[in-house]
Amino acid sequence: MSKPKVVILGAGYGGIVTAIRLQKQIRLDEMDVTLVNKHDYHYITTHLHMPAAGTDHHENARVAISELIDERKIHFVKSTVVEILPEEKKVVLTEDVLSYDYLVVGLGSETETFGIPGLRENAMSIHSINSVRFIRQHIEYMFAKYKLDSKHKEYLTFVVGGAGFTGTEFVGELADQIPVLSRTYDVDPDLVQIINVEASPTALPPGLPNDLVEYGMEVMRRKGVQYKLSTPIKSCAPDGVLLGDGQFIRSGTVIWSGGVRGNSLLQQAGFDVQRGRVKVDDYLRSLQYPDVFITGDCSIVMSPEGTPYPANAQIAVQQGYNTARNLICTLRGKPLRPFAYDYKGTVASLGRGEAIGILKVKKVKGKFAALLKKAIDGRYLYLIGGIPLIWKKMIFKQKIAARNHHVRN
Repeated sequence: MSKPKVVILGAGYGGIVTAIRLQKQIRLDEMDVTLVNKHDYHYITTHLHMPAAGTDHHENARVAISELIDERKIHFVKSTVVEILPEEKKVVLTEDVLSYDYLVVGLGSETETFGIPGLRENAMSIHSINSVRFIRQHIEYMFAKYKLDSKHKEYLTFVVGGAGFTGTEFVGELADQIPVLSRTYDVDPDLVQIINVEASPTALPPGLPNDLVEYGMEVMRRKGVQYKLSTPIKSCAPDGVLLGDGQFIRSGTVIWSGGVRGNSLLQQAGFDVQRGRVKVDDYLRSLQYPDVFITGDCSIVMSPEGTPYPANAQIAVQQGYNTARNLICTLRGKPLRPFAYDYKGTVASLGRGEAIGILKVKKVKGKFAALLKKAIDGRYLYLIGGIPLIWKKMIFKQKIAARNHHVRN
């Protein structure tokens, strides 16, 4: 009798945790598990804002998949998913076609532009290792370009669209990096502008208490960040953005962090979607195809109040645990366990030594919150790679810090 085939699409939070939990719990002859990802590494999305701004190296935001999986139990395929065929129970890759008995979709998100003209063509977004390397290099290029032609003040104007989690954390890191870039390129830091544009009336991640929001915005303003609240971006051009109030901000750099949607392959495959995301049942399965589990940014999980939970790393990790458990229960003929989201809180970085957050009902801010943020990051590294991965990242950070200190001095 052939082993059941399980295919996991995507090595994001939901996909990689599903794979890791399966390999820890299945027997060698119990199932045939294949993990498909277009890169040979897993990247930590919640860390991307730092290398994008230049305050950390992009290597700290990724881990080789070979370091995380047991190749005796998980077969890794580096390839791009071209098409999902749920009726045929097949997945088309660039160079192969995989059949499955059970599919786990964790393909992540795509940038949501809300139809804003010119945004897709002229703005950058923080969504991958390659994108943050490009953003970092582009920011430095703008400083160098200004030194060659100082008539163009817009080269030193940086517009960030969206003041949610990603926008806030990136802006905090960029504000910390401006003094370093100014010294490196002999630029007056007072000429640099960071403008955070937000359509809603408040900045910072939603759900935070008003006093923490005010604290966070004050920290940012002290760093030189300007806010444009209750002001949507109407269009984006190569030389700047047009705002809803009619103002045009000339800028050589526009970073969009105003929203994401689920992967378009799901809609193309015939799944019922809302902004690219699929509503799942209590066990994280597609309502149309019970042999398809959907995690992370591709899924819609409803709260007891009847509203969708926000897509974030915390819920994706928990979905990975639940999906792996239910796959094993399915194959062993045991009852499935419904997914129950355990919200542990939210902590948002505001740059070096500053953060705000809420743990269940306890509010945290300042240096303590910043330390807590690092602890949360460390906990995730431990979850996927144990002490060896944490140690490896610590050694690498020390080497980078020593090199940067040598360069500055």
